[in-house]
Amino acid sequence: MNVFADTWTYLTDPSHWQGEGGMLQLLLQQLLLSVTALAAAVVVGLPVAMWLGHLGRGGFLAINISNIGRAVPTFALLAILVIADHPGVATFGPYGRAGVATLIALTLFALPPIITNAYVAVREVPADVRQAADGMGMTGLQKFSRVELPLALPLVMSGVRLALVQVWATATIAALVAGPGLGRVITDGFYRSDYPKGIAGAVVVAAVALVLELVAATVQRAADPTPKPPSAKRRRRMSGTPRRVNEAAEPVGS
Repeated sequence: MNVFADTWTYLTDPSHWQGEGGMLQLLLQQLLLSVTALAAAVVVGLPVAMWLGHLGRGGFLAINISNIGRAVPTFALLAILVIADHPGVATFGPYGRAGVATLIALTLFALPPIITNAYVAVREVPADVRQAADGMGMTGLQKFSRVELPLALPLVMSGVRLALVQVWATATIAALVAGPGLGRVITDGFYRSDYPKGIAGAVVVAAVALVLELVAATVQRAADPTPKPPSAKRRRRMSGTPRRVNEAAEPVGS
């Protein structure tokens, strides 16, 4: 129990959050890494996957590329990138040491869920909806932008949401090549047997992951064009029905 008390003490000590190398600075560095890698994966993966889904082709290629991406350990990929391009371990602007290698590794890690969900989302738009769009004389681009994309958007956002949380949690590996982020707190704490420090870093990573998940889930719900049925309270308000209604008496002998 002392470890958990010491962890709380470490988290609530302002000196651990301030200044160069403080928790707040490392948190912002990891967030920058994660958002940049996710944005790069979205720019690279979404257009290709959605266009293949629109054409109804390339499913085998899209799915298998995703499977290969899941099979390759991100740390192994990061180590290969650092070894292959040794100058890449130099500081890269706000992304820190080995910033280029870390960004490439995280971007490749984010691609599988984005590609898979985007392809499946567009490919699974109901055939009768596509036929109705064709019957209205829509061009391929109009059908994609006005029909397929709005219907596919919730599942597409689900893939981006999954990638965001995964990339944020995985970005801690940057510390293994002396990169930025909260991984430095975790590795340094356990390396020096300062377990409260290491656990504190892990707690912050988990807490931010939950916040990112909630924010992404809210955005995903907002992007869903499907009308939601009104809640029971709203239905009562619209119909004027009182909250409690006496049940009718059951007929005798029934």
